Amino acid sequence: MEQAATHHASKFTTRQKKIALLIVALAFVMDLVDSTIVNIAIPSIQSNLGASFATIQWMVAGYSLTFALLMITGGRMGDVFGYKKMFLIGVAGFTVASLLSGVAPTSLVLVIARLLQGAMAALMVPQVMSLMQVMFKPQERGSVMGLFGMLGGLGASLGPIIGGLVLKANLFGWDWRPIFLLNLPIGIFALIAGMRYLPEGKSPHPLHLDIKGTFMVIVGLSLLVFPLIEGRDLGWPVWTLIMMAASVPVLAIFGWYETRKHGRDQSALIVPSLFKVKTFISGLVLNILLESVMIGFFLTLTLLMQIGLGFSPIVAALTGLPTAFGMTISFVLVGQKLVVKFGRNVIGIGCAVLAVGLLYVGWLVSSYGTSTSPWAFAPGLFAVGMGLATIMAPIFSAALQDVDPGHAGAASGVLNAVQQVGAAIGIAIIGVIFFGQLTNNASTSFDSAVPQLRHDLGAANIPAPSQDIIVSAVRACFRDRTTESDSSVVPPSCENPSTMDAPESIQKAIQDSAATAAKNANAANFAAAFRASVVYTLTLLVVATALSFTLPRKFNVSSGEGVA
Repeated sequence: MEQAATHHASKFTTRQKKIALLIVALAFVMDLVDSTIVNIAIPSIQSNLGASFATIQWMVAGYSLTFALLMITGGRMGDVFGYKKMFLIGVAGFTVASLLSGVAPTSLVLVIARLLQGAMAALMVPQVMSLMQVMFKPQERGSVMGLFGMLGGLGASLGPIIGGLVLKANLFGWDWRPIFLLNLPIGIFALIAGMRYLPEGKSPHPLHLDIKGTFMVIVGLSLLVFPLIEGRDLGWPVWTLIMMAASVPVLAIFGWYETRKHGRDQSALIVPSLFKVKTFISGLVLNILLESVMIGFFLTLTLLMQIGLGFSPIVAALTGLPTAFGMTISFVLVGQKLVVKFGRNVIGIGCAVLAVGLLYVGWLVSSYGTSTSPWAFAPGLFAVGMGLATIMAPIFSAALQDVDPGHAGAASGVLNAVQQVGAAIGIAIIGVIFFGQLTNNASTSFDSAVPQLRHDLGAANIPAPSQDIIVSAVRACFRDRTTESDSSVVPPSCENPSTMDAPESIQKAIQDSAATAAKNANAANFAAAFRASVVYTLTLLVVATALSFTLPRKFNVSSGEGVA
């Protein structure tokens, strides 16, 4: 019973509460870091396991998808079976999934382990807030929630840096694997300590589990996301289009079922009446758009910096720090002040600042290619961080302000779940655009490197007819390597880039010139793909700005009260 849990927790000493807080905070940070740390390791994983671009998307999106689909059910399972019990099961499962990720022999095993990680996070994370409600009095919760807000920002910012440091250290020669294995000691400590220090208990009047509703939403969103991720690699066979079309009636049936279940026992997975509140729907869609923008941008930026420009993992991670600084400054110094002054217009302001940052980064890599300095990214990424935080500041308050207070908890759960759904869909769509552009633009990108290649070959006294042969061979190698789904495979066209029978010194000059041309062409190709993703993102920002005008003109971030 929740009363028993509250009663049990009321006997905790200050020291016991601090230990309990440490336990759940560690689990919370473990989830946050794990959701961001993997981006920085993608090139290493791709090289080590021969992962395709679709597999890369699954590694990132799969975690978010299973987390989103099971989050609300996970929270309700805590009400039914006990917060401590479900927390411990989630921690244990997350730790095992981390071990499986760290020792995965193939990319398929890694994807499955990441899906399991997301599912276990959905059991673990909702219990964190429930346990905080049980352990701390109302007047104490403000500081506790503030702590978790700070940890959230730190976890998101430090994840890539920790990943970069781990990759640089190459612990035991294990390359990327320790980024997952580091979870093991944290998980084992949280599990053992949680058994002793966390309070027992569950809700006195829990809602029933909505197993059918959970199954239907899993099927509906899987029908949408799976073909979006796999379709490009497979050449968009008819069945991928049929799957996406089938997601619409399945999700419609889910909505119909939820309405009936709510009327029958008030235990629907999603409260149907929430979707009668226009501001809630607007906030929900804005959440999806923003999360799609965020997750898509950070994934493509990481790939651009490491694979396109050749930055090391730690350099790429540190290059992204201005984004964290911009977000922190916006949250702390200007976020709420702007919301109070400009109301819903602050979303348009944030979108404009974010757009400026995106355009700057796109221009930078297009203009300077492989000579782009990591420091040169700072102004654009700082603006990206400022813009993102400015948009994020009012969305939850705006979405929840017209919601019945009795449904505020359910609405918050839906918003959090939708954020993760937005992340998964964002990865799927940006992958279609970004990776599709890499493949389609390979020949054009190589054309931009040909003049320098011919200049270098001419400087090595290679005759013009031989230059034509070399350029053609290097072009074929670059195109085939770019379009090869498995990055560990060396296409036959790359086995002998030069057909010339020449002295070793000439052969070395040819090889060096070919390598430089491929590097420059690769940078141009990634820059073009990044530009395409920027155009897509700017379109989403325009839609978000237009949608913001459906929100109340003014609202109070603290109280959530608004004026229509």
